[in-house]
Amino acid sequence: MNNIKRETILKLVLIFSIIAILSAYFIQYVLGHQPCNLCLIERIPYISSIIIISAILIFKKIEKILLIVLIIIFMSAFIMSLYHFGIEQGFIKESLVCDLSSTNTNLTKETILNELKQKTISCKDVTFKIFGLSLATFNIFISLIISVIIIKLFLNYEKNK
Repeated sequence: MNNIKRETILKLVLIFSIIAILSAYFIQYVLGHQPCNLCLIERIPYISSIIIISAILIFKKIEKILLIVLIIIFMSAFIMSLYHFGIEQGFIKESLVCDLSSTNTNLTKETILNELKQKTISCKDVTFKIFGLSLATFNIFISLIISVIIIKLFLNYEKNK
């Protein structure tokens, strides 16, 4: 990694983040697979990384601090994906995160009927698989790999200019 410039690696992570977000929207809107709430939350790190890497490439002032932020973002993405995988496999019980839509405390018969009409996806139900693996499983590996890459960038910050 010492021979590859930091900017090139960041551009590759940026491109990969854009592809990941576009793929998620393609699966949702074109292929018609509805995401659960955790799937929606797991998109946040990729959107955040697009913004942060763009800021790094444009401003270059606080690059080292933003690299730390990227490490935190992708490590949290790894933890969220691991948690989601645990729910899918039945190791972990679903939490309130999986039921974010039911924040209505007014329980009239109309609201209950409307909520029953809405198609809610459980976090333990896998609606889309690639090679037999859920997207949460792929996200575990992707988040971990990107975290390691960015940690190496940070540790070799002065060498990769």
